[in-house]
Amino acid sequence: MTAETPVIRSRDNALLKQLRRLVADGAAARRQGRAWLEGDHLCRAALQRGVQPELAVFAASEWAAAADRWVLGSSRLVLVDDGLFASLSSLESPARMGFVVPLPEPGTPRPGVASVVLDGLQDPGNVGAILRCASAFGFRQVLAMKGTTALWGPKVLRAGMGAHFGLRLLEGLAPADLAGLGVPLLATSSHHGEWLHRAALPWPCGWILGHEGQGVSAALEALAAGRVRIAQPGGEESLNVATAAAICMHASAVAHAPDA
Repeated sequence: MTAETPVIRSRDNALLKQLRRLVADGAAARRQGRAWLEGDHLCRAALQRGVQPELAVFAASEWAAAADRWVLGSSRLVLVDDGLFASLSSLESPARMGFVVPLPEPGTPRPGVASVVLDGLQDPGNVGAILRCASAFGFRQVLAMKGTTALWGPKVLRAGMGAHFGLRLLEGLAPADLAGLGVPLLATSSHHGEWLHRAALPWPCGWILGHEGQGVSAALEALAAGRVRIAQPGGEESLNVATAAAICMHASAVAHAPDA
């Protein structure tokens, strides 16, 4: 710590209030154009992908102990009194450090890229898990339709475990925005369509994953080149959408892997 490094000691500090809104409200990232990354793992994942934080925030005692382990470049550094740092966390055991990073600039879907389309998903844990699967299985673009939970909300970020920084993420899209995607779209279904294990899966493609309760909307189903369902010999009515996403994306990846 240097004499120039500010230390926030008041609960009413304006910057602290802004940060609390990012922590508490998943949609705040969209409004502010920046996101809050909590903890060593997420912050290092961002740095490894070349993401430069606008702001690095440490509990004062944490920075005193860990300053030599961080290379923050031109990032602004702010310290928070230890007693106040817990207000920047939704975790039972606060991580004691975090970054504020700028969100990617809004854009349009990149044509010809293997993609995942999120159609109104609401559960942040599901969305974060799907982003991890997308990154693992070579789907480099995730397109969230209007009504989907905020991709850069704190709970989605935690569940994504750093996958955000290896993906092209677009939010607030309408069905018309998919017109130029240039890859066949496959809609997931619990009860209709071709069995996944028998399907000739195109590559690249786009998997459409629907709302946890309502499934894929009629508007997006109309854009799909095909519907696919997963065999469930155990007899459950349906699979969790993140589980279904993992199975479908893995099937696409292994079907077209060079050594498959």
